[in-house]
Amino acid sequence: MSDETGQIEAEVEDEAYLLGPKAIAAILYAVDIEDREKLTELMEPLHAADIADLLEQINAFDRTRLIRLYDREFDGEILSELDEAIREEVISVLTPQVLNQAIRDMDSDDVVDLVEDLAGEQQEAILEALEDADRVAVRQALGYPEYSAGRLMQREVVMAPEHWTVGEAIDFLRATPEEELPDQFYHIVIVDPRLHPVGNVTLGKLMRSKRATKLMDLKEETFRVIPATQEESDVAYAFNQYHLISAPVVDDEGRLIGVITIDDAMAVLDEEHEEDILRLAGVGEGSLSDRVVETTKQRLPWLAVNLVTAIAASLVIAQFEVALAQIVALAVLMPIVASMGGNAGTQSLTVAVRAIATKDLTGANVWRVIRREVLVGLINGLIFAVIMGIVGFIWFGSPQLGYVIATAMVINLVVAGLAGTVIPVILERVGVDPALASGAFVTTVTDVVGFFAFLGLAVLVLL
Repeated sequence: MSDETGQIEAEVEDEAYLLGPKAIAAILYAVDIEDREKLTELMEPLHAADIADLLEQINAFDRTRLIRLYDREFDGEILSELDEAIREEVISVLTPQVLNQAIRDMDSDDVVDLVEDLAGEQQEAILEALEDADRVAVRQALGYPEYSAGRLMQREVVMAPEHWTVGEAIDFLRATPEEELPDQFYHIVIVDPRLHPVGNVTLGKLMRSKRATKLMDLKEETFRVIPATQEESDVAYAFNQYHLISAPVVDDEGRLIGVITIDDAMAVLDEEHEEDILRLAGVGEGSLSDRVVETTKQRLPWLAVNLVTAIAASLVIAQFEVALAQIVALAVLMPIVASMGGNAGTQSLTVAVRAIATKDLTGANVWRVIRREVLVGLINGLIFAVIMGIVGFIWFGSPQLGYVIATAMVINLVVAGLAGTVIPVILERVGVDPALASGAFVTTVTDVVGFFAFLGLAVLVLL
């Protein structure tokens, strides 16, 4: 290994995030000079997730050159870590031999995650690379609904009959070829003669118990069985709620067909959080790897909705043209009322949408939460009403104007707290994703109410 390579590796290892700018520059230089040995040395210390990040960050031309130079070392885990937006591109660049080996090294759940988003030809190419038994398992998993536990589970599962002892389980694990066991597992699932899961035993309990101990005597108190058709968001909630490490998945007859582990459940939870954030901002499910046309298509509909809501607010303003022409101060202060209401509504909306996603906001406590948000809006409204009343009086020398903006501020912040909570709850009840649609409705309500309250009061008091 050259001194330059060693120095770069040392600098990389000193960083908490292994994929630093110097490492990327060195890797791209190795690609430029087509030095396969140097490239391998630089890539070797990187985790598969870091390599996936690298492929996502560089441009398509450099990405193609890097893959072709590095192809013999390409690991299947890199594919599972890649953003969906460039996964097809990377697969199309890999040689069939490298792709086949990478696919065979992946767990069944990762293969399903990879295959389900690919086009027909690439999907068939991946399936053909699998062993016959693995191909059948993946096809069966694809038969389950999208975003279900059946798609999320891995088929590789360690099970033991309910009458076995610790010694028998350990002997079985030692005698089983390594390739027939999952790469990572945390429990042994105990099953009855009909393959119905009846409990599980952690590896820690297994290793510290005497050989003669019955597995049923060691089973965990917290045991949840996941139906294959259950939505993956509910699976992630169960893992988070009950602190599960892994859980068996069963078919319609209750027979064990797979297992879901905490890493997959937490990946779903992360995706749900990211999706909520993106949808609240009206940008869909895009990523930095998406092309310009795709990103434009994702954002255009919600910008159009925003345009409609802005026109609605403008129509309210148009009803008070005479007042605005006579009192210029109204045009100066009007945006403040709407902006404060919009921000307050967004705060309540964000809390409500997150609580709905985590199932903390339910029919049992919805009215208590609504009352709380309205009271918070009222208190904040009173505080800022005093401030803006003073500002309006000092700025324009009109106590009536100060009274108008103060009253409008209270009204709009109360309505913002109410709308920010009620609207997502209603949308969720009628089957519409509150994260996707609530923002536009809340903004419309706060703008319309804010403008109408402020300008309406101004007409009554000042004219």
